[in-house]
Amino acid sequence: MQCPIDGTQLVITERNGVEIDYCPQCRGVWLDRGELDKIIERSTAYSPPQSGYDDRADHGYRKKKKRGGFLEDLFDF
Repeated sequence: MQCPIDGTQLVITERNGVEIDYCPQCRGVWLDRGELDKIIERSTAYSPPQSGYDDRADHGYRKKKKRGGFLEDLFDF
């Protein structure tokens, strides 16, 4: 299938059981019917591990690294 934006051939990849079509040129993402529902289901079931880090005792000396969520893992090509 061709990218509707720039005409590049779309690449199909599977991430966490969901098939995703994306354009390597413009980085556009296209989903087939039902794939968005799968992503939403899995994002609500995903709970990141707790680190035990207490940022209240930090006093601004260190920055806590932001963890990515389910969707960031899913769309990281």
